Amino acid sequence: MPANPKKRVRSTASRAGASAAASRFASLSAEMRGCAIFDPEKLLAASGDGEGWLDAGRALLEAADGAASEPATHAHVATEDGEAFALRLGDLAMVAVTERFVLASLVFADMRAALREAAREAPAPAASAA
Repeated sequence: MPANPKKRVRSTASRAGASAAASRFASLSAEMRGCAIFDPEKLLAASGDGEGWLDAGRALLEAADGAASEPATHAHVATEDGEAFALRLGDLAMVAVTERFVLASLVFADMRAALREAAREAPAPAASAA
């Protein structure tokens, strides 16, 4: 049985791991305009203006959260000018903007893979001195 997608699990990622994951994700499609990965405290990686991505990504997720009784695991907004996606995986979140008419299910699958990659690249906890 699959895990409950709404369950909040703790994930961590290093800036280097998030940067590599975001870069790989952005290179998957010519329709990709940009993306960012962040945790509850800070931006970990972004294309372009990092602070703009962080504020916009948080705003998109907050709007999605306000539309339901539980925190949103993902959101998708399409306009005439492009499409915006947001996805949470544990404590990590990712936002992406694409051209119009992309295959949303594929974008979300690639975003999940990128967040898993970023979490996998997390630094190992420091060993305590004996």
